[in-house]
Amino acid sequence: MSLKEKINLSKLPQHIAIIMDGNGRWAKQQGEQRIFGHENGVKSVREAVEACAELGVNYLTLYAFSTENWNRPQEEVIALMQLLVHTISAETATLNKNNIRLQAIGDLKSLPADCYNELQEAIEKTKDNTRTTLVLALSYSSRWELLNAVQQIAEKIQNKTLSPQNITENTINTHLCTAGMPEPELMIRTSGEHRISNFLLWQLAYAELYFTDKLWPDSN
Repeated sequence: MSLKEKINLSKLPQHIAIIMDGNGRWAKQQGEQRIFGHENGVKSVREAVEACAELGVNYLTLYAFSTENWNRPQEEVIALMQLLVHTISAETATLNKNNIRLQAIGDLKSLPADCYNELQEAIEKTKDNTRTTLVLALSYSSRWELLNAVQQIAEKIQNKTLSPQNITENTINTHLCTAGMPEPELMIRTSGEHRISNFLLWQLAYAELYFTDKLWPDSN
């Protein structure tokens, strides 16, 4: 019996979120620079996306680059952005071939112009795909997202298009980056760390959390 045959598809999560941790440590174990780990982590991304599409998972959200990652050494950040642009460009045709839609959440305008433009182009090219939606969390943090939502709501109150007594959970939901998406039912983190690191704090309220000691490049 194959692994897929062992899975109860009737209980499959609609939305899985993954914190892809351990690329740097994996590279160090190989005696290589951190970017080598990120490059090999792309292979695991490809495997995860293909597996979710094959199983019928509707949404897969990957924590690809946090707002805190901007504080890493500039050399690593530049290399990460270049890798991101190259990967998005190289994978767009495959996403279309597999009927996978690409979306992104986070402070996207803070990305370098070439990265932002490549991302928007890929999102546009895959917008009509219906099999699975791959969501990249880029320049993302949940505190930034919640602050942004509060500012939008406060502006509506100031403009008298919303009254405080009419604010509900749904009001907050519709002002988050994930508006229109189902909440994740499963969050996976690799590398043995047992924390969610400012990732989808509101959306993970009822999610199952799974932590594995495997480093992300080894999880394919």
